[in-house]
Amino acid sequence: MKLGARGVLSVSWEGLRQTKGGNVSADLTISTAGAAVKYNVYLRGDAIVLQFQSTDRGRVELVARLLKLAGVDAEVKRVSGKRDVWRAEATTDELATGREELRKALAEIVKTARSKGWVDANKAERRLEKLESGVVLKEGWPKYFVRLVKGALEVSFISASPDSIEREMQRLRELGLEERRHFSVKMPEEGRYGYVRILREGLAYAAWLSVYGSGRQRELAAEFVSYILQRAKEEGDDVYEKVKKIIEEGKARGSLKLKGFEGRVEVGGKEYVVKVRGGGAEFDEGRGGKKLLRIKIKAEVGRVEGEHTIVDRVVREYTITYGRYGKHNAALGFAYASADAPGGREADAERFSALVKALTGEEPRMRRRSDGIIEPVCGRKHLDGFKRFDELADAIEKWLEETGR
Repeated sequence: MKLGARGVLSVSWEGLRQTKGGNVSADLTISTAGAAVKYNVYLRGDAIVLQFQSTDRGRVELVARLLKLAGVDAEVKRVSGKRDVWRAEATTDELATGREELRKALAEIVKTARSKGWVDANKAERRLEKLESGVVLKEGWPKYFVRLVKGALEVSFISASPDSIEREMQRLRELGLEERRHFSVKMPEEGRYGYVRILREGLAYAAWLSVYGSGRQRELAAEFVSYILQRAKEEGDDVYEKVKKIIEEGKARGSLKLKGFEGRVEVGGKEYVVKVRGGGAEFDEGRGGKKLLRIKIKAEVGRVEGEHTIVDRVVREYTITYGRYGKHNAALGFAYASADAPGGREADAERFSALVKALTGEEPRMRRRSDGIIEPVCGRKHLDGFKRFDELADAIEKWLEETGR
C-alpha cells in the first residue's frame, strides 16, 4: 500500500447492523491513490468510533496514515489484553476534524441508524452537529481536549505514542513553558495512553507570554492561546468562559505598577480614594518552617465627602501575610486593623477594605474576634488580583509554586 499526498479521496459505507450489545455498526471504506481500507464504525452511546485492528502492526500504521490523509489523527496502540493485536482508532471529535467526504459518509450512517430507530434521536443530533459543522484545528497543532471535570478546567493532549508526547513537550518548551511548573506529563505505557496536561498556571503564563514574550516565543504563545480558546468555544459556554477568565488574568499579570496607582471604590456605603505610594512582597518563615508571603503596601486612603472633597486622609503601610492552610492547602492572607490608627480599628478596617478592593476588585472578609481584634482575611481571588502588579507578580507566582502540593 502506497500513500501519496492529500488528493482525491473516496469514502463509502455498507452493512449497517445492530450488535448483540444493542450498539450499531457499519463497514466504511476509504480509498485514495489505488489504496483502499475497510474500517469498522460503531455508534456507542454519544460517541462515533472508527476502528481498524490487525496482528500486523505495519499495516495498522499504514491505515493510520491513510486516516491522516483524510484529515484525522488516529493513534496506533496495542489492544489491551491481546499481546499481538494492534489498533488504529478515532472517535467523534477526531472524526469531526476530517475531510468533508469522510464526515458526509459518517453522517449518512448516523442518519440511517436514526431513521431505523436504532439510536436515540437526541444523541444522533449531537453527533450530526459535530460532523456537519466540522471541527477545524489550527494548522500544525494536534488535538487538545479542553473540558470541565468536576468544575475544574482540564486542558490536555492525549496519545498512546511516546513520540507524539515528546513532540508536544518540546513544542511547549519552545513556547516558554516548564514541566511541573506549567504542565505535567505521563508517558504512555504498553497499550495505554499518556498525556501532556496544561496546568492552570501554564495557561495563564502562556497568555502572559502572548503579550510580553519575545519574538518567536510570543508568536507561538499567541497561536497556542488562540487555539485553546477555539477548542473551548467548541465545547460550550461554560468551558469558554472559564478559559477566557484564566487567559485574561494571565495577560493582566504584571501589567500595572503599584507606585502611583489610584482608585476610587465604595465600602460600607462610603466612597474612598486610594493612592498607592509603593509596595512589594517578601518571603518569611512561620511556625514549623511554613513558608509565608508578606505583601506590604504603603498607601494614602481618604474618604470622599460630597462630590469632590476628600477627608480623613490617612497614610500608613498595610501588611498582608499569606500562608497555606487546611486539608485543601488554601492560600489565605491575614492582616490586623490597628487600634492606634485614626478612628480606631473599625475605621482602619474600612480603609484596609478600600485598599484591597481598589487593587483586586474584591473586598476582604472581616473576622471579628471576641477580644475586639479585627482581622481582614484575603483569599486566592485577592492574590490573583495582586498579581496584576509588577512589584508583586513574580514573588506571588514563586510562592504559589513552592507551596503548592
